[in-house]
Amino acid sequence: MAKVSLKKKVDAQPTTLSEVKSYARKIWLAGLGAYAKVGQEGTEYFHELVKTGQTVEKKGKKVVAEQLEAANSQIDNVKDDVGSFKGRVEVQLDKVEKAFDARVASALNRFGIASKHDVETLSAKLDGLTALLERVARKH
Repeated sequence: MAKVSLKKKVDAQPTTLSEVKSYARKIWLAGLGAYAKVGQEGTEYFHELVKTGQTVEKKGKKVVAEQLEAANSQIDNVKDDVGSFKGRVEVQLDKVEKAFDARVASALNRFGIASKHDVETLSAKLDGLTALLERVARKH
C-alpha cells in the first residue's frame, strides 16, 4: 500500500503544479487586462476630466465677469457720489472764502489799510493823471 499512496502523491504533484501554472497565468492575464483597461479607460477618463474642467472654467469665468461688472458698477456709483459731494464741498468752500475775504477786508478797512479794489482804483487814476501830465508836457 505504500506504493499506492506514493503513486498518488506523485500523480498529485503534476496536477497541483499545472494548477499553479494555470493560476499564475490567469493572474498574469488579469494584470495585462487591467493594464489594458486602465490604458483605454484612463484615456477616456482623462478626456472626460478635461471636458469637466472646461465646463467648470467656463462657469468660473462667467462668475468672475459678473462679479467684476458688479464691482465696476459700485465703483461708478461711488465716483458719482464723490463727484456730487466734491461739488457741494467746493460751493461751501467758496462761501467760506468769500466770507473770510469780506471780514478781512472789513478789518483792514477799520485799520485804515486800503483794499485791493481801492488800490486798483487809485492806480487807474494815477495812470490817467500820468497820461495827462505827459500830454501837457508835450505841448509845452
